[in-house]
Amino acid sequence: MSIKKTIQNLLSQEDLNFLLTNRIPRNSLTRFIGWFSQIENPVIAYASIKIWQFFSALDLTEAKNTHFKSMHACFTRELKPDARPIHQDPNTLNSPCDALVGAFGQVKDGEVFQAKGFPYTIKDLIPIPSLAMQYEGCDYVTLRLTSSMYHRFHSPSSIRMKRVTYISGDTWNVNPIALKRVERLFCKNERAVLECELTDQNGLGTGATLTMVPVAAILVASIRLHCLNLLLHLKYQGPNTIECDVQFNRGEEIGWFQHGSTIIVFAPSNYRLLANLKQGDAIRMGEPLFRKLT
Repeated sequence: MSIKKTIQNLLSQEDLNFLLTNRIPRNSLTRFIGWFSQIENPVIAYASIKIWQFFSALDLTEAKNTHFKSMHACFTRELKPDARPIHQDPNTLNSPCDALVGAFGQVKDGEVFQAKGFPYTIKDLIPIPSLAMQYEGCDYVTLRLTSSMYHRFHSPSSIRMKRVTYISGDTWNVNPIALKRVERLFCKNERAVLECELTDQNGLGTGATLTMVPVAAILVASIRLHCLNLLLHLKYQGPNTIECDVQFNRGEEIGWFQHGSTIIVFAPSNYRLLANLKQGDAIRMGEPLFRKLT
């Protein structure tokens, strides 16, 4: 058996995986990786990316650039034009990112799920009571970005971003192993609540609210949004609520994780998650995710 396969088999053991990725100084290691990944040295960048490729399914064939000055530049890479066709049906909401489909369903009695048997309350995830209450009976989906995926996220439809609420927190791993062991994990981690209003083709508000919650994780804290001239990360001191009024067209880039993590999407009440989606499915940015009720 190859060394790579042996290591992968060891890491697939749940107890060991959980120990190695959670029972460590998570925030300190995350800050270190944030610093290390941005070292602009061709030898360090090349070696880091090769090691990353060895242990993951990292595929750079779709990348706009193939040479990177740092590991960070590779993490936050752009794609070639038209690498992600954008589904244009105005009655759908598209996936904002490349991801694996995690837990999904309807918000019932204020509860959602991170994994089977592990509920959490939407008000703990979204600490804005008036906004959280809007999603009772609405569909949601958890989208998990793996380390090797494209890490930028885009607008699911024509939207106007109205408010960003940043919540500092921990950096637990968000893989399925941790989600089955750590209660209310998403509510403990660093995250941002992106409150958006759907707009029509003329940019006029429809009154329907879409909310996306990017959640950071170990080694992958830090969120950058094009509409804000600041970096949301573990050292960010506030303000926690940032008012904004920025229009994004369908498929337009909103921002990126410094490395990758999870986005939880809450759809307006008149949209439903596509019936053919299953947990574990791979979905690409721009592909339909929700459909408007007729």
